[in-house]
Amino acid sequence: MSSVREPIGVIGTGYVGLVTAAGFAELGGDVYCVDIDAGKIEGLRRGEIPIYEPGLADMVARNTERLHFSTTLDEALEHTRLLFVAVGTPPTYSGDADLSAVHAVVDAMPASDRHALVMKSTVPVGTGRSIQRIFAEQGKTGFRYVSCPEFLKEGSAVKDFLKPDRVVVGDDGDWAGDAVVDLYATLGAPLVRTDVASAEMVKLASNAFLATKISFINEIANVCEETGANVMEVARGMGLDDRIGPKFLQPGIGFGGSCFPKDVSALKQLAGNSGYHFQLLNAVIEVNELQKRRVISKLQKHLGSLVGRRVALLGLAFKPETDDMREASSLVLAARLLADGAAVSAYDPVAEEEARTLMPGVQFADGALEAVAGADAVVLVTEWKEFDDLDWQAVRVRMTGDLVVDGRNALDAAAVRGAGLAYDGVGVR
Repeated sequence: MSSVREPIGVIGTGYVGLVTAAGFAELGGDVYCVDIDAGKIEGLRRGEIPIYEPGLADMVARNTERLHFSTTLDEALEHTRLLFVAVGTPPTYSGDADLSAVHAVVDAMPASDRHALVMKSTVPVGTGRSIQRIFAEQGKTGFRYVSCPEFLKEGSAVKDFLKPDRVVVGDDGDWAGDAVVDLYATLGAPLVRTDVASAEMVKLASNAFLATKISFINEIANVCEETGANVMEVARGMGLDDRIGPKFLQPGIGFGGSCFPKDVSALKQLAGNSGYHFQLLNAVIEVNELQKRRVISKLQKHLGSLVGRRVALLGLAFKPETDDMREASSLVLAARLLADGAAVSAYDPVAEEEARTLMPGVQFADGALEAVAGADAVVLVTEWKEFDDLDWQAVRVRMTGDLVVDGRNALDAAAVRGAGLAYDGVGVR
């Protein structure tokens, strides 16, 4: 790829920061990565990748000479103009974004007229204006600010970085915005260059819309269960309308992860703080929470009381191809099952280590067949590809009961039933 590119700094080496850093290194530039977690930085220097993301380890390994890791800002400030901020902004109890890590970065910046913060972290609309005001109060008026929201999907983040569907740059029309545009130009993606507040809103609005689409099809699935319609056929018919499209019309047991729940709540809270009641997003959140609990109702419909029953959960991460357990549906399911007196066994190909810290009382298995042993019911929670190839005859032999609840409509219903098991999907018969 490009042989000479402007070096950049990346502050924060989580999902967004590490993929962004490795991506720009892949494009040919030196990247100075900064994180306050000394253990993580030492691991990265040894080539240890702290997250599971397909293709990321290989990309980091290919670019070790361009990737520089440190716990201090010194090298990044010395060698770069653009400092990409990719720190966490988790929700607080009120639903607002916790910007403490962002403000720590702002406070750590020196007075400078040759540097710019480029915000990758998802922040409320108005954050850029607030940071610029803080810079002014701290005597750092020369420090520039750019909003460049990320649109990386966990499980396909490397591909999303290298082949983005759009690049959004919000700035004040100065050198910093020009420099960010130049960095991304080689990727050939459509460019949306706008003001800072609009760029901040693009990210929140995009995720809120996609979450709304998921909650909508889940509501349709619930109505299909009552009327005898097949939601998969309904979604197929809807998706052929190019005004709607087929993406995010997959019914299931609710969305999770680090983006959708947080960003929907943040946008709802932002609206409320601004004096506007965003009624639609209240419904989106409520539907998503209820959808997770409908699985319990399905189990009770087939099994009666769950006291003393054993339920196996297949998949724990919030989606396949990631080890991310944030807001995963499995957390709610396991907690509700244990509270109702059931025993819970579980298996996930990559998320077990994190899951163990979050799911006390769950018995973890080394494989799917081990997880289903002695189970009265099996629930597919995460649609990992390896579950497509399960030997359902072998599953039937190991189970005590015969119920399979397909929480993602990802299994071959005919194969499940052919093994003598009862199949119950979402919005399908």
